[in-house]
Amino acid sequence: MKRIIIFFFTQLIAMTGMSQNTALFDKLIFKTPRLNLPYRLLKPVNPKVKERFPLIIFLHGAGERGNDNERQLSHIASAVLDERARGKYPCYVVAPQCPAGDSWIGGTRTATGYKMTSDPSRPMEALMALIRKLEAEYPIDPARIYITGLSMGGFGTFDLISRMPEKFAAAIPICGGADSDFTARFANIPLWIFHGAKDPIVPVEYSRTVVRDLWNRHTSPGYTEYPDIAHESWIQAYQEPHLLPWLFEQVRQTQN
Repeated sequence: MKRIIIFFFTQLIAMTGMSQNTALFDKLIFKTPRLNLPYRLLKPVNPKVKERFPLIIFLHGAGERGNDNERQLSHIASAVLDERARGKYPCYVVAPQCPAGDSWIGGTRTATGYKMTSDPSRPMEALMALIRKLEAEYPIDPARIYITGLSMGGFGTFDLISRMPEKFAAAIPICGGADSDFTARFANIPLWIFHGAKDPIVPVEYSRTVVRDLWNRHTSPGYTEYPDIAHESWIQAYQEPHLLPWLFEQVRQTQN
């Protein structure tokens, strides 16, 4: 009984801390004719006039779907709210929440990834419009737009960089998969891909296939495979000490 009580209070303290941290994210809804998309927005600390900032897009996994506009932050908040990181890498962070029963991707899963539909899913379509809205309303640097996602969001990351390759300076897909027919579209985008070798939910072969496809196209994506990790490889990935420095070094070449 004592262990149960200690565990309960430990979880309560963790949830309280999480709630206080996530309060730094604005709580918003993006309305489209087909879907109302909840999202959270973190703004840079003390932005200077006329300064432009990077934008990080975070796509959660299937377990965080819903409309509470809270759960989608559970795996990214600590990574982007670290005070040292916020001071060193000021940026906007947007975290949309996919509705229950829906997905970031259209199409069906295959043995090595999935087959992408010609049209985006409803949540992805809304996200694409939201990105354009944020660019119009905030001082976002168009050469430094980044995306990361885990599990369903890892698939969504590959999906979005396949549909809008001209938009992104870098991407970090974690335990996701892609459609090999569209690898060429994002072959020039800097990638750091993560996966657990023992993943029972999204087989590691999904990420290995993407990496092989990119190698065959003479590009060299970053790839980290954790030999003893199952599905939750994002825990280790977002703690990698070189992840944020690498990410913020990436700048997309834009035409004047």
